[in-house]
Amino acid sequence: MRQDNYWLLGAFFCAVISSSTLGQSRADVLEQCAKLADLDLLDTTVSAASLEPADQFVPPGEEVALELPGFCRLEGVVSPAIGFEVWLPIADWNGKLQLVGNGGMAGEISYRAMGRALVRGYATASTDTGHKASPVPFDASWASGRMDLIEDFGHRALHVTTERAKSVVRAYYAEAPQYSYYVGCSKGGQQGLMEAQRYPGDFDGIIAGNPANDWTRFYAGGHLWYSLAMLEDEESWIPPAKLQALGEAVNNACDADDGIRDGILMNPLACDFQPASLSCEGDSDSNTCLTPKQVRAVERIWSGVRNARGELIYPGLVPGGEAAPGGWSTWVTGVAPYQSLHWRGGEGFFRWFVFDDADWDFRSFDFDSDLDLAIETVGSAVDANDPDLSTFRDHGGKLLVYHGWSDPDISPLASIDYFSRVVDLAASRADVASREQAESVTKDYFRLFMVPGMGHCAGGPGPDRFDALTALEDWVENDMPPDSIIARKIEGGQVTRSRPLCAYPAFARYNGSGSTDEAANFYCAVPE
Repeated sequence: MRQDNYWLLGAFFCAVISSSTLGQSRADVLEQCAKLADLDLLDTTVSAASLEPADQFVPPGEEVALELPGFCRLEGVVSPAIGFEVWLPIADWNGKLQLVGNGGMAGEISYRAMGRALVRGYATASTDTGHKASPVPFDASWASGRMDLIEDFGHRALHVTTERAKSVVRAYYAEAPQYSYYVGCSKGGQQGLMEAQRYPGDFDGIIAGNPANDWTRFYAGGHLWYSLAMLEDEESWIPPAKLQALGEAVNNACDADDGIRDGILMNPLACDFQPASLSCEGDSDSNTCLTPKQVRAVERIWSGVRNARGELIYPGLVPGGEAAPGGWSTWVTGVAPYQSLHWRGGEGFFRWFVFDDADWDFRSFDFDSDLDLAIETVGSAVDANDPDLSTFRDHGGKLLVYHGWSDPDISPLASIDYFSRVVDLAASRADVASREQAESVTKDYFRLFMVPGMGHCAGGPGPDRFDALTALEDWVENDMPPDSIIARKIEGGQVTRSRPLCAYPAFARYNGSGSTDEAANFYCAVPE
């Protein structure tokens, strides 16, 4: 062993063993971790098992170490190519396991999310879902001719990683985790709902944020439709410099609908702003107005897309947050034509997942025949849209979904639609007398929280920091279902605003006294 490795191990043991609750010697800790390299796991190769000193781990591709307690790190691959890692706290394990999800087209271990779980005392695991990420956002070329990799990406990778992680925990601590949780947003939200629907015994509690659950329809009616609104006629493309005017016009029209002018639309569905009111006069064009083709683009993005029978394929985005950093300028317009994440996502998915054609032109997409083909080809692998959660419910599982109202990526209406379909299914049961009762029994195991002003998983003008995990733990472990969760806006390291997030269909309402920046001055109520 190299001399610097001895030094690192010495520093590790000084930092970890003194605080260990396991009562182990230095040699015991080293041996216990090293033994994991010899674990016999189904269709799995364990490539490494090593000790990571406190505050020394630097994620691949980064330069700064994360502030983490010391842990045992296992790296492995499940056939054919599912890379995964399991991290095990040396000291103060809370007795629980947390799996963390991915984003976009995945392709990498979610190290920072694992770090957050580790800091809370969890054993934690993550997967790259079976392929390696490209530097190009939403690159999907890895899927060409590889239905096995698409299946792994869509659902299998997280499931087998969860199974392997539970085995690793049992081997290391000589006991199974008392509770298993999943936390993810975006693609990670899709993974969470896929787990609840397809592998209902994997987790006791699931957090699915801004979920891309109806994946194929979202990539068609979301990514692709929003891109066509911008680029089918390139004169429809909206320069990012115009978004400030659009965002201000929406706020001027609808911000006060909830009784408070604060830059946040508490209920965007009540906003009746018409983009045509921002039309440029005559032949003029400036950053303070929209041309007729740009007006039509916004209308198409907000309306969603329908098939030839008039049926909604996927809902549109909703008004609010257009000018927020990382919002429309990143997802909808991009800094230039063909640079938006919607275009990259939709074009890549259909080119490689569905048509497997390097020359495919996104303008050729037929929202009837091509969508049917896409669903037939890959829908069973990637779509987490089954409203039947009865097995998850009967297992005792709890599902907490949240979605930002100002999400510029995945329509928040899609999460409301999924919740409503789960309620509809409950209402069809013989022992449920009314829709109100169906909603009540659904909320016994599934609660949805809409987040006013939050963008895609974070950001946006509204409070976007909240502790959904503690709320889920209390629900699972103490039978305390959350009616509200406090969200905060943090700017410059300071909390500048807080609001309650209410279990849908309730919304937060101001009680009429005190600061509108304090959550204590709001209450949750269902709109009339």
